[in-house]
This record gives sequence, structure tokens and C-alpha cells, in this order.
Amino acid sequence: MVEKPEPGASPERFSTEINRDVPVAAPGEFEPLALGSKLRVWPPVLLAPMAGVTNPPFRSLCREFGAPLCVSEMITARAWLRGNELTHLLASSSEDERPRSFQIYSADPDEVREFVKRIAPGIDHIDLNFGCPVPKVTRAGGGSAIPLKPRLLARILRAAVGAAGETPITIKVRMGASNELSTWRDSGRVAHEEGAAAICLHGRTAAQLYSGDANWDVIGELVEASKIPVLGNGDIWECWDALRMMRATGCAGVVVGRACLGRPWLFRELAQVFNGQEPGPPPTVGDIIPIMADHATRLMDFFGPELGMRQMRKWGVWYTKGFHGSSAVRESLVRVTNLEDMLSALSKLNQEEPFPERALRANRAKGSRKQKVVLPEGYLDDLNDDTPPKGPISEAELAAWDKALGGG
Repeated sequence: MVEKPEPGASPERFSTEINRDVPVAAPGEFEPLALGSKLRVWPPVLLAPMAGVTNPPFRSLCREFGAPLCVSEMITARAWLRGNELTHLLASSSEDERPRSFQIYSADPDEVREFVKRIAPGIDHIDLNFGCPVPKVTRAGGGSAIPLKPRLLARILRAAVGAAGETPITIKVRMGASNELSTWRDSGRVAHEEGAAAICLHGRTAAQLYSGDANWDVIGELVEASKIPVLGNGDIWECWDALRMMRATGCAGVVVGRACLGRPWLFRELAQVFNGQEPGPPPTVGDIIPIMADHATRLMDFFGPELGMRQMRKWGVWYTKGFHGSSAVRESLVRVTNLEDMLSALSKLNQEEPFPERALRANRAKGSRKQKVVLPEGYLDDLNDDTPPKGPISEAELAAWDKALGGG
């Protein structure tokens, strides 16, 4: 039986400190994640939507390592509806990508309704982004700003569910814009009332960005209060963390983000422990280099040789983080223009060195800073207002934003 938290449980109970003394899953301990009437996800693990990261090449790589449901990077509804070329490219997928999952960004119920109506017939799962903390998003009244207005949140979700047919709709939120502007309780209520198949809660506020520890207590409290499945997100660095989170909070599944950057084999380890198997030994440099070459080839095939290798530069940093002598190698990796140069740089590393333990929980892609959340002028004056923000983001700005996200 999955242990559920007691209301008001102490932070120590949900500590995110390193603890590998965790047994693998017992037979029948966990159930497949049920999203809607048809979609079943086993193990109950999702690849988190990450802008500039979870494009079709990376999703395909993660699926081959065992990720059962890979959510696309955030697709801007307005740019897609207006035919932005790069947005449509990022929203594409291969014919063999099943289940196929989209994340949508919009603060306008009409845009969401039209977008969902047009894509739902070919999609197995749709997620709505109500957690993005990026200033240009919240400044326009989107992302983490939306849950501050529960009636607007409800309108957007209602529009999506009404247009989706049998395609399950989930929402992804943070604890709130800040500690003073907590929204997760209202978000959980709205998600249930408006027909969401599940709600994913990242245990940080938008003001925290990715700093500090994720608050698993709040995830457990939402599980206690929620009438729909809750997915936990935040600080799933190793396969053991997924088991710990599910046992501690009672959540129905976990969402894995930054930990898999440069570690797509994490999904193989997750599948192993959920199926009652001890994970195998960590890969060595010699094991990782072919994975990197495969990843680079997929990026070049999708984006073209030049943009594909530009994309691969950031991945080179993530894949090699923590290895001895990798700092000097990364100086070359961030300038590579072709596969041969990348392989030449990597040949300088010790091919027998296993993936370093110190890099397992290393912060990837995001810094440890905090921020002051930027909202539209007067946004907090009437939180019962369900009027969509006018949206100062123009079509040109949307296209430039999507290009920046896709370009790495």
C-alpha cells in the first residue's frame, strides 16, 4: 500500500537529501498512471516539458531508454494558429511517437479551444502550462500568473476539455507566484471541477525558479485534498527519488525534468526500479560518447546540420558534467560545428571513467537564483476577473521567442 502523508507532516518526512537506501518497487506496489479512459502509463513517469529541450529528437532518445510518456516543449498556441514555421516544426513528431503528448501555452480560452480542437484528434495527451516562471510570460499574464485568477484558469481549462473529446487534459502548476501568493489549492480545486485528468505540481514557487529544495510536503497535501491524480515534480534526480516521492506523498506519478539532461538513461533506471530490478552500473565515458553521437545525429536530421550542432553544444556541457578534465573539453564542445569535432574533443576524456556520482544531483540548465515575479500592471487588483490578458506579446515577438527557445 502506498503511504500517504499526514496533514501537517514535518519537512523532515519529505526530505530531499540524498538517500539511496531505498528498496526497489515490490510487486503490485504501484499502479500504472491512468490519464483519461484510455491512456495508461507504466512506469508512472513523465518526461517534463522543457523549452528548447524536449523537442522530437530528445523525446525519441528518451523513449528508447524507456520513458513511457514524453511531453513536448511548450507550444505557443497563438504562434501555431498563425502558422509560425518553427512553432509547427517543434510541434511535429514522428509517426512512431506513441503516446503523443503536447504542452500548450496560452492565456486566452478562445485560442486554447481552437488549438485543442485542431490537434486533439491526433494526440494522446495534452498538458496546459500554468507554471512557467519566465518574466516575459508572466508579464503578459501567462504561465504562473494565470492561477492567481482561478476563474480565468477555469475558463481556459474548460475550453480545452470541451474541445478535446476523449483526449485527456492535464495541467502543470507551481505552488504559486511566491510564498505570499500561493495558488496550488485553488488550482487543484479548479482542475477537478473542470474535468482535468490530472494535475502536476512543481514543489516550488515561480519566485524560487529552480533554487532551493522542492517542497514535497505540499505535493502530499494536494494528494490528500485532490479528487484527481496528482503528479509530483521537483528534485527527482535519481531513480530512487521517484520511489521516495511516491511512497512519501502518495502521488500517482512523477515528472522528471532537469535530471535527465545529459542522462537519458535515467529512464532505463526508473523502469528497472519500478519493475522491481536493481539498476545496472552507471555508463562510462566510452558508453556515453555513442549516445551523444546518436543525439547529435538526430538533432541534425531534424533541425539541419548547422542548427542541429548549435543545439548540441549545450547538450555536450550536460553530458560531460562532472567528469575529470571535462572543463577543458567543454571549452571545445561549446564551439563545435560538426560531429567530427565533437568526437575529437570527447576523445580527450578517460574512456573508462564511469558517470561521476557527484554529477548525479548537479544543477543543470538553471541557476540557483531567485526572482521577483513580474505581472501585468494592476493584475492583482481583481483576482476574480476572468478576462484574458490583452497580451502585449505580438506575433513577431512570439516568433522570436519560439526561435530562441528552439535555437538553444
